[in-house]
Amino acid sequence: MLNKKSVDDINVKGLKVLVRCDFNVPMVDGKITDENRLVAALPTIKKLIADGGKVILCSHMGKPKGEPKPELSLAPVAVRLSELLGQEVKFAADATVVGENAKAAVAAMNDGEVVLLENTRYRAEETKNGEAFSKELASLCDVFVNDAFGTAHRAHCSNVGVTEYVDTAVVGYLMQKEIDFLGNAVNNPERPFVAILGGAKVSSKISVIENLLDKVDTLIIGGGMAYTFSKALGGEVGKSLLEEDYCEYALKMLDKAKEKGVNLMLPVDTLCGDDFSNDANTMVVDCGCIPADWEGMDIGPKTAALYAEAVKTAKTVVWNGPMGCFEMPKFAGGTEAVAKALSETDAVTIIGGGDSAAAVNQLGYGDKMTHISTGGGASLEFLEGKELPGVAAANDK
Repeated sequence: MLNKKSVDDINVKGLKVLVRCDFNVPMVDGKITDENRLVAALPTIKKLIADGGKVILCSHMGKPKGEPKPELSLAPVAVRLSELLGQEVKFAADATVVGENAKAAVAAMNDGEVVLLENTRYRAEETKNGEAFSKELASLCDVFVNDAFGTAHRAHCSNVGVTEYVDTAVVGYLMQKEIDFLGNAVNNPERPFVAILGGAKVSSKISVIENLLDKVDTLIIGGGMAYTFSKALGGEVGKSLLEEDYCEYALKMLDKAKEKGVNLMLPVDTLCGDDFSNDANTMVVDCGCIPADWEGMDIGPKTAALYAEAVKTAKTVVWNGPMGCFEMPKFAGGTEAVAKALSETDAVTIIGGGDSAAAVNQLGYGDKMTHISTGGGASLEFLEGKELPGVAAANDK
């Protein structure tokens, strides 16, 4: 059970608070094209303003690789945040992040005011968790709040290093939600607990499969990695995605599931295409019977019905990875069937970020899920049972 101090456990009146947010938003020609992450950060920021804190925001954007890249400046974020908050967010334009502008802006702050620092990755030390930059960030504040789950699996200056030089480090509302749902649901789920794993590769989900087989009642496999299981069981997979060197591993997992009494479900039919495109000719075949020149592109209709049925009685469902090539409408059916089934169940439904989050939102089922994680890589590591540096660095209750 992860029990971290949050913004509700402290009062920051009159204190300088450095908040690590996730403002890594997509930009086209200096315009923010999707502001979900900005909106998601508002509750924590508003709480700290209401407390009368001096709120200093920081975030990375993109991969400037340790040098100032004007197109990756957070200046447009300050403008949009000012509008969303209904008060000025002062932008400290320093290529060094903690420079003269930042120091002057922070020194001049009144309670309840907001300053935004420049892209933390303008500094090469950020991603290396360098001591000097961590100290510089800490020198601006009395309290540190981490509300950026998307980078929680990385030990960087602005989420981990800085905590070594401040007395109080807590999590914000977004981080708290991720810990509550992802961290604690997986470790202490209401049963039956069903996990659905999709995506292209078995190799990238090995630790997740291993960890979940110790915890779930049912494990459902879809997506490209199902073909490795199919091949391992002696099936023909044609030109489908296949990791030959993981066939033996797949068999081991099937044995482990048996031994643990876990119901491991694999597809029974496959929607194949004769080309990797939305214009491909298609046919449905039984699993393990894919002709030589065809490739599996999605789970078939029988499988979709079986998987939908399997989540009906669940009390907790975690889903990571699509069932097929959902970017092509012709091969989005399996992923949509699972999303629809999850939208209709009473279970706590948790979507691990990345492609599954994108799929659920794209297909219009986002608002029907209990929790959609904001971090793809970080949510995977949570599902692997790993300790996330960004979470670990916050003070315990």
